[in-house]
Amino acid sequence: MNICVFCGSGTGGNPVYAEAARTLGQTLAAGNHTLVYGGGNIGLMGIVADAVLQSGGRVIGVIPDFLMQKEVGHKGITQLEVVGSMHERKRRMADLAQAFIAMPGGWGTLDELAEILTWKQLGLIKADVGILNTNKYFDALLSQMEKMVQDGFLAASNFASITIASQPQDLIGQLTAPQ
Repeated sequence: MNICVFCGSGTGGNPVYAEAARTLGQTLAAGNHTLVYGGGNIGLMGIVADAVLQSGGRVIGVIPDFLMQKEVGHKGITQLEVVGSMHERKRRMADLAQAFIAMPGGWGTLDELAEILTWKQLGLIKADVGILNTNKYFDALLSQMEKMVQDGFLAASNFASITIASQPQDLIGQLTAPQ
């Protein structure tokens, strides 16, 4: 299975995030899953990609040209696709993936997660979406989503469709289990 991971171009202020990225990469490779991600060699993105590669796995990166020119593209991965824009990047990653995982990150990660959840809600994709809630990173966002349901802005079924786990192995197991 191709699994797209959205995560930070930084490592965060707690080493638990880098360790989760490393474990996620190792778990993906051990399950013979291909990582699809934003193509960077920095932050959690670089850590998860390197962990997949070091564990004998396959990595497909998709990066916009302007970021490639800033020399943040990971040149050691299995396949690196250079696209024209951030929009093209998200579309291409969605085309390549059968499931999605959001790890801790900043605006870009939040944007990617929100867009893929919207596409799922609209029926544009059928893939499962998971949140790796390392160190309770997403607790406030999950509370906001619950508020959206309570106040009638989000269908409870859409919120319930998100797979949430705090450990990479648990999340991968749930996303890849036969349905």
